[in-house]
Amino acid sequence: MSTYVYGIAECSHPDLPDGTTGVGEPARAVRTVVENGLAAVVSDAPEGLRPKRRDLMAHQRVLYRAEADGPVLPMRFGSIAPDDASVRGVLAERGRHFRERLKALAGKVEYNVKATHQEAAVLRHVMAHNPHIKELSDANNAAGGGSYQQRMRLGELVVAAVQAQEAEDAERLYRMLEPAAAGVAAGPESAAWVANVSFLVDRASVEAFTAAVERVRADRPHLELRVNGPLPPYSFVEPGPAAPAVPRGAGHVSETVE
Repeated sequence: MSTYVYGIAECSHPDLPDGTTGVGEPARAVRTVVENGLAAVVSDAPEGLRPKRRDLMAHQRVLYRAEADGPVLPMRFGSIAPDDASVRGVLAERGRHFRERLKALAGKVEYNVKATHQEAAVLRHVMAHNPHIKELSDANNAAGGGSYQQRMRLGELVVAAVQAQEAEDAERLYRMLEPAAAGVAAGPESAAWVANVSFLVDRASVEAFTAAVERVRADRPHLELRVNGPLPPYSFVEPGPAAPAVPRGAGHVSETVE
């Protein structure tokens, strides 16, 4: 039977209480697989697993419970190995890496920040900071809307200005939040977001980080921020360079869920 992996800890990490269950219906009993001084928190993997709310919450619950007793490298939902022996093989092969990441992530959590433009507010901002666009808009309005060519020209200028504003806002968000974080990793790109960035935050610095988020909101009122955290540091299991551009997130033992 396939093995579902929740996270990886030092073998000295206390076992979860008897009766702890994870994903599946019925929920599978959680256990540990030990190798090379490391312990993988696992259960049997249910067939046909899909990211339903019940199982997503069960995955999170196991990790939160395990993290209460010490550092755990979190695997993303749907991390599945062929069997326990395969898990032992990964622990043996990548033990040095896992121990380094456990040390690096101890006492830290992840905050994901997604930023979108409030359409009406960003258009007002663009108009206020681009006198030429405002002049063209006023001239078109005075001419009853302007000619087709004039309207097209105004539309092109507005689109270009909004795109430039997106880049500026993403950079500004990064620069304002990065000093309060121990690491940065960007999530997948999407046309729906100006920025999608995860920050690794020391638990002792959470208040400073959330205060920095509020400063971004005050500095950029045309931005809408959605902050999700504290989370297990999924995006930092694999180290990578921090950059204002969209850095990619963490790795898995094996990903089978769409």
